[in-house]
Amino acid sequence: MLTLLTAALVFFSDPAGDARGDGGYVLPTRPAVSESALDLRGFRAQPQGQGMRFTVELGRIENPWGAPSGFSAGVTDIFVRTGVGGVRTLDDLRLNVTGTGGWEYHLRVSGFEASLRKAPEGGGPPTPLPAPTVRVEGTNLVIDAAVPAGEYGYWVTNSVYSPLTPDGVLRPVTAPGPTSLQAGRPDAPVPVDVLLPSGDRGPFTEGTLAPVGATRDRRTLLLLGLGGLGLLTVVAATVAVWRQRT
Repeated sequence: MLTLLTAALVFFSDPAGDARGDGGYVLPTRPAVSESALDLRGFRAQPQGQGMRFTVELGRIENPWGAPSGFSAGVTDIFVRTGVGGVRTLDDLRLNVTGTGGWEYHLRVSGFEASLRKAPEGGGPPTPLPAPTVRVEGTNLVIDAAVPAGEYGYWVTNSVYSPLTPDGVLRPVTAPGPTSLQAGRPDAPVPVDVLLPSGDRGPFTEGTLAPVGATRDRRTLLLLGLGGLGLLTVVAATVAVWRQRT
């Protein structure tokens, strides 16, 4: 019950018109994909039953590859930070996390498939979990996932979809071309947009991304609280004994 009470709905906005990486990314033209279809506008997280519902707001919905889901312009990655520890590299996106800790759950959503993986606490490769369900509502992607209800930190990114790569993600290259995502350097971050309310371009120049949402480890706070309660109990007992003797 306590978990459900603390896992209230949270919402983070993202500036419009910034789905070109550091500002110089050139989107592919075959098939044509608009910047708005890749533009993150907001992210909402809330408990849904025993899991979590994530809503990704986009500038518009486009389906250049004819996916049965009705959208296929981008690939959305949601990394969930649950506490201390976790993976500090955002998989294959050429981005690292800032601050302490990393992600424990990773959702990847495209118009053709969705996946959820969990990083083991002791290290090792992430293990697959039941795939999330995804539906389109207006210009939003509504994602229900088997992530335990809770209050978390998040890294959210949007990349260009391509069926011509093994994982469906189109990576930046420096050479121009109608099917290429062009960037100014070969090691440029893969996403064209990241969830960052400030609109800072730093992630694309520095290769690091800060989480949004709860970034404190509640387990540590709970231990500190229990320690403080224990100390108060000892003090109260000592005072009581002292009063009995006087």
